[in-house]
Amino acid sequence: MALGIVLLLKSDLGVAPWEVLHVGLYYNFGLTIGSWSIIAGVVILTISAIVAKEIPQIGAFTNMLLVGMFIDLYLLLGFIVTPDHIIGKIVMFAFGLLFSGYGMGIYIAAQFGAGPRDSLMIAVSERFGWSIRSVRSVIEVVALVIGWRLGGPVFWGTVAFSVSIGPISGMALPHCRRLTDWWLAKLKDKQARKNMGEEKTNRGAFL
Repeated sequence: MALGIVLLLKSDLGVAPWEVLHVGLYYNFGLTIGSWSIIAGVVILTISAIVAKEIPQIGAFTNMLLVGMFIDLYLLLGFIVTPDHIIGKIVMFAFGLLFSGYGMGIYIAAQFGAGPRDSLMIAVSERFGWSIRSVRSVIEVVALVIGWRLGGPVFWGTVAFSVSIGPISGMALPHCRRLTDWWLAKLKDKQARKNMGEEKTNRGAFL
């Protein structure tokens, strides 16, 4: 997911609404884009906890920290550079969208809790009875407007991301769930074989 965000940033064609906010904060107050992603996540999770009157699941905190850290890591390594030609930028943007969508699918399929933005969306929706779509739209627009006012990069790619990320995530989620189920089944089978081996060893030692 962090790789997708960095590809979108480096494509120079526009980024997701929340990245507009993070970049705008970076332009005005320093630190790093990943740091602002984490700080914003902390604020959002705090609001979610107050609204929902419960602490978000551990996956929300893990998602927040890892995404922010890996954004800075990819940017620091410097091997992802903005292409000179528009075709290269579009290809990079498309891969950024794909990685972002499948990144969402992977962490949702793991079922360790939603990310900070999704946690807030769910908390507000359940508390006030508003639809998920309406809550998410309001949250995204607020982040986008604040980020734009702070000088964050708004371009046609921002609109393209907002329109396409839902369908891409919807396509990615079933794939990621099947992959997760297969991986968990393999782990359980491996653990069962290990337990059987230990049991046979114990019986041999007893005899």
